[in-house]
Amino acid sequence: MKTVAVLSLLASLASAASLTLVTENFGPNPRNNPFYIYVPDVLPPNPAILVNPHWCHGTAPAAFSGSQYATLASQHGFIVIYPQSSPAQANSDKCWDVSSKETLTHNGGGDSLGVVSMVKWTINKYNADPKRVFVTGVSSGGMMTQVLLGSYPDVFAAGAAFAGVPFGCFAPAGNNTGAFGYWSDDCAKGRVTKTPAQWADLVKSAYPGYDGWRPKLQLFHGTNDEILDYVNHQEGIKQWAEVLGVGITPVSVTPNTPISGWTKSVYGAEGWLEGYSAAGVPHDIRVQEATVMAFFELACKGEDCFRWGDSEWCDAEPSATTSSVVVSMTGAPVTTTSTSSTSVRVTTPSATSTSSRVTTTFVTSTSTAAPVAGQPLWAQCGGMGFNGPTACAVGTCTIYNPYYAQVNPQ
Repeated sequence: MKTVAVLSLLASLASAASLTLVTENFGPNPRNNPFYIYVPDVLPPNPAILVNPHWCHGTAPAAFSGSQYATLASQHGFIVIYPQSSPAQANSDKCWDVSSKETLTHNGGGDSLGVVSMVKWTINKYNADPKRVFVTGVSSGGMMTQVLLGSYPDVFAAGAAFAGVPFGCFAPAGNNTGAFGYWSDDCAKGRVTKTPAQWADLVKSAYPGYDGWRPKLQLFHGTNDEILDYVNHQEGIKQWAEVLGVGITPVSVTPNTPISGWTKSVYGAEGWLEGYSAAGVPHDIRVQEATVMAFFELACKGEDCFRWGDSEWCDAEPSATTSSVVVSMTGAPVTTTSTSSTSVRVTTPSATSTSSRVTTTFVTSTSTAAPVAGQPLWAQCGGMGFNGPTACAVGTCTIYNPYYAQVNPQ
């Protein structure tokens, strides 16, 4: 009996799910990107797919071991794809192609097309649900997440990008054809800023004529990111808020969520865009698997799960009774008279949390007199922890979240 039990245990262990390199031809793959896959032993009918691109200097196996997604996949019955950067990058930084015209164009080539081929192969092989495909990554993987959502909105239901940059931010000026390994120091250091419309145009030009459903998105960023400046977080909010039509003013702001010191901002009544500012956190940001899982509804099974094409992404501001308060961007007493108003729902998280709606009046200029020397257009001009100038040489200082305000045209 003991022998039978041991043999049964060994057979069970031999069939246990593991990270597997896919060696067969899986479709168009212009950059020869390999990929690994994790398929749980037990799958529900039509399982969901999670794509998890690695970071610069990382690998697919490192992404596999560096998060809880494989364990969660076994618990909840979804498949995880771990793409690998091009072998051409094997002896360099192993970053993803987020700068070339090819990768930034629907069916244009580059790394993004290779990843989409991985998804389509997996759907066919495992009868996965094509409307429940999600993507999340950190650093270069976070950048690639936004590239995939922009170039292939018809493939992905949602994404979650940690410490990334907006779609197209790394593209060099002029002809970016073949610019596969380009590093944009200007973007990395937060020197690339655009209007929401300009950012949105980059996304829309990736798939000319596409007017269909757009995936929802979470953006996470540390306020002390030393590699990809925190400015990129707000530029990303501007980009995707415009693409989704939800406006750059959050409808709710919740402190200490999902962990202490992090602030959650929600854009649009449908909650289609979420921004998380991690106070004092550097580039090495902690992945929040539970928050991503909930946003994607990856623990869900059956017909009621979130899928591509579900719901809307248009902003529909709910009506509510408002009251007015006045604050400054740095928390200092308000001494000026030029103001503008925006409506924000402020929520304090707790087991018995309640929310109240207030009209917060932000200071947008320090004087009604003649212009004085100050911050130029698109420069940071306020936010918690910001110690620089708050006066604007031109335009007005607009608050986007508690940690960031930027000079915009008047």
